[in-house]
Amino acid sequence: MNGVLILNKPAGMTSHDVVHRVRKILQQRAVGHLGTLDPMATGVLPLVLGRMTRLAQFYTTSDKTYEGEIRFGFATDTYDADGEPTGPQQNVRVALDDVRRVAAKFVGIIQQTPPPFSAKKIQGVPAYKLARKKKDVELNPVQVQVRTLDILSVMNDRARFRTQVSSGTYIRSIAHEMGQCLGIGAHLSALTRTAVGEFCLDQCVTLEQIATSPGEVAGKYCFHPRRLLPQFPSVTTTEEVAGMIRNGRAVNLPEMSQSKLVKVFRGQSDLIAIASRVAGTLFQPKVVLSD
Repeated sequence: MNGVLILNKPAGMTSHDVVHRVRKILQQRAVGHLGTLDPMATGVLPLVLGRMTRLAQFYTTSDKTYEGEIRFGFATDTYDADGEPTGPQQNVRVALDDVRRVAAKFVGIIQQTPPPFSAKKIQGVPAYKLARKKKDVELNPVQVQVRTLDILSVMNDRARFRTQVSSGTYIRSIAHEMGQCLGIGAHLSALTRTAVGEFCLDQCVTLEQIATSPGEVAGKYCFHPRRLLPQFPSVTTTEEVAGMIRNGRAVNLPEMSQSKLVKVFRGQSDLIAIASRVAGTLFQPKVVLSD
């Protein structure tokens, strides 16, 4: 099976757990995901199946949108609710204006230090493995972009938020550092990813839906190929040209825009390649999706 599934990841499972489960349900080994979600988090987890795994390279920089909750009063070692408190819990009541004032400091291009419990590597070893052994974890700050960070409401020690961020941004770190700014500690208590690139929460299916009708996944649940990578124009070609593309040959395509990359279709829904412009209307297959 070749396609893209937009899964609503349940809480308590790693992204790898989900991939393993889908592999068993569909009895298919070629399954991957387009961006890790922490076990605590829920929401949009795009899965690529079969030859569509070759599209993963085009999603490494996709923006992501989240909604969630920050709890103030104490920090945790993982920066989220799955971790152990790093100090005594304070009974606090946060004010909406104060939280919004602090949140504004994180909007824009910022330097962010990843959490010690993360997959970032230190001399080839994932940081979380060192953190579990109570070893010192020193990670270098990385540049990320927080496009929006809206504090929607506060109640007692909780704040609800919505944010859009660049790939590689840790929402856990934002929550942790907001607590530091207010001097009361904080951690991420809930998180739902509502969008990854062109994929949204209302397009998601569940593991239960897939397991109930695995034979209908391709026709019933897979994302339509024409809607993939909307930043690339679509071109429909002939069977003769499709054969040349399958063999990796450069071809002339009826594409008049100045886009460097185009999606090449045979018919309405058979995405056969992503092609790169050589010059004029001459394109070289960059990723071939049709055997």
